[in-house]
Parts: sequence; C-alpha cells; structure tokens
Amino acid sequence: MRQWVVDIAYDTTSGTKTVQESFYMPREEDVRDEVSKRGGYVLAIRPHERSPIERILARSAWWQVQLLRGIQFRSIAVSPGVAFWKIIQAETNPMRQNILAPAREALARGMGVIDALKALNIFDHGTLAILGASEKANRLQEGIPQAIQSITQKKKNARAIMGTMGWLGFDVITIVQSLFWGKDMVLGWFKGNAPTDPEELEKYNQVVGNLELTWDVLIWLAFAMAGFMIWCVISFYMNRGKTDWPTARIVRKIPLIGAYLRDLGFSDSMLAASRMLKSHVAINEALKQAGEATTSPQVSQYWIEANTELERGVGLGTALDREPLTRSERLELTALSDLGQVATVLESIAEMRAQGAKTKHSLIVWLAFALTGVYLTIAFGSAIYALTVMNMSMDSMMSGITEGMM
Repeated sequence: MRQWVVDIAYDTTSGTKTVQESFYMPREEDVRDEVSKRGGYVLAIRPHERSPIERILARSAWWQVQLLRGIQFRSIAVSPGVAFWKIIQAETNPMRQNILAPAREALARGMGVIDALKALNIFDHGTLAILGASEKANRLQEGIPQAIQSITQKKKNARAIMGTMGWLGFDVITIVQSLFWGKDMVLGWFKGNAPTDPEELEKYNQVVGNLELTWDVLIWLAFAMAGFMIWCVISFYMNRGKTDWPTARIVRKIPLIGAYLRDLGFSDSMLAASRMLKSHVAINEALKQAGEATTSPQVSQYWIEANTELERGVGLGTALDREPLTRSERLELTALSDLGQVATVLESIAEMRAQGAKTKHSLIVWLAFALTGVYLTIAFGSAIYALTVMNMSMDSMMSGITEGMM
C-alpha cells in the first residue's frame, strides 16, 4: 500500500476538466482501474514523496501526540474511525492535509482506524501494537493514553541519548580539530628543528614517528565513528517503520545496544499481548499481534514460534517458555495454567524488561562518557608527549648554540 498522486481528466458538459487527486492503493494498475470506474482518464501518475519538512513534522513526537489526543477527545461521542475522519476533514493546513492523505484514503475505502494510522507511516511498531490491542478489545480510548506515554517516554530516552552524545561529540570535535589543523604545523616544526647529534636524532625521529602515528589513529578513529553514527541516524530515519534492514542488523550486533533494543521489543510486545489477553482477544490473534509489535526479528520470531507451538496443542505457558527469555521469566510461565495469570505475568515481564532497558540506557550513556574520557586522555597525553619532543629539540638547539659560543 502506498500513496499515489494522479492527474485526471474528466469529460464534462463544459469541456474537459483536469484535476489532481491522491489514492492509497497497492499498485499503479489499481489506481488506473479506480480512475476508469469513475469515468476519468489518467494523464500522469506518480508515487507521493513527502518533502523533508513534512517528514520532520509527521515523525515528530509532538505531532503524533496531538493526533492521538484529537482522536481520543472526539471518540467520546462517535467511533474512533469517525473521529479520525472528522479530524482529517477539519484540517485546513495544506502540509498537514498532505500528511493525512493516506489515512483519508484508507478510511474512504472502509478500512479501520488502526489501518488508517498505519497508512500514515509515522508511528513505531510498539505504539501501533498498543493501539491495535486496545482497538481489538474495544477500548481504544483507554489505550491512547498508554500510547502517548510510550511516545513521550521514548522521546525522553532519545533526547537523553542525543544530549549526551552531543556534549561528548562537542568535546571530541574540539580536540580532533586541534589535532587535525595543528598536526602538520607541529610535526613540521619538529622535523625542521631536529637534533644534529646522530644518536639523539635517531631517538628523536622515533619519538616524532610515534607521535604522528598516534595523532593519525585518533583523527581517523574520530572520523570513522562520526561517519558511522551519521550513517546510522540517517538510515534509521529513512527506514522508520521497517522491521529489518542492513544498518539495523549491524547495530543489533553491538552487545549492549542489541540487548537494550531486545528489552524494548519484549516490553512493547508483552504489554500488548497482556492487554489483549485481559480483554479476551483470541489467543492466536494476540500472539500474532504481539509479534508485529516490535522491529526486533529475534523478539518477533519468539512470538511466531510460540504461536506455532500453540497451534500444535501445546499449553500456552509451555509455548511461551522458550529463549530468549531469562530463566526466571521462563519458570514463571511454565508454572501457569490460568489465562488471567498468563496476562498478569506477561505484564510483569514487560515492566521488568522496561526497567532493564532503562538500566541499559544508563549504562550506554556512562560507557559513552568513559570511552570519550579515554579518548580525551590519549589526546591530552599525546599533547604532553609533544611537549617532551619539543624539549628534546630545544635542548639539542641550546647545546649546539653553547658549543658554538665556546
């Protein structure tokens, strides 16, 4: 499913009329068929591409929260789908109209409010899972505040990480600039003022060579890390909403970060499964929706395998008793027999995973501080080392001047 922008010509009594309309359909052929049914002729058709400003606005936490709150307030008197339709119809800002166009097309085709929200491609999988679970239980109004809380919490986590990385990045960039721009000048001075004594010259050249190698390693290491981080940020931004892509696989292989993302995935998916089970949603549907609540393939595979075991007649607790859950989590699930207890335990595991993710988040921040401290220590240490080299050169020069005077 994607949004298409189509230039259409209609035959009217006053002549040919040209209009531009948008459609939300799977293929270009489907759009042409729909236009033909309306009695029009396709002049031009192209996939809709959002401008950078539209992408920033659509994917901002502020926009997402405002949209969900609008649906929550209006759904008091009408259904959530009608409430969402009224929000779209009442919007007068052209940019926001363009952002909401896929949802408008989805609702016009008879899709539900969750399908319309998915069509916007602005919410993450965890938020959509919370909303989907609440909608299946006919309690969307109760689920929206939880979704808003999830969005704001993730925004706080992202803001903390970005703030920490920004501050550390400023320190590193300052040092790297000093090394990058001052390296040639300092090393040039060293090479132009080398000692004349052969023994001292050999030792001097070895020291200068080590200093040059150290600075080169520091500079290129900083450039490589900066390039990797920029690549990751751009890749995650451009692939938002996808479940898997090369950059995500690389990031998940980083030990602490991979565990952090896995904890977030289990927290979101288990909370969604718990809500659905408490609301008496069919078990197989609950497990299926839980698997779609995360972008982590490992977590998603866990729910798929659990659902497969359940279809084979295995008990729910036994089906859920599998890796990558911890030993204590698996022991709790194995001993369960009542469906209500399963929902309670899943909610408890979701809370523990959320707390674990929070702890790992703190560890990532402090580890970043520690590694930056090591980098800065090496940088400052190399600067002090450079002063030692300078003293060697100055001592040699003073010795030469003293011998010349005598």
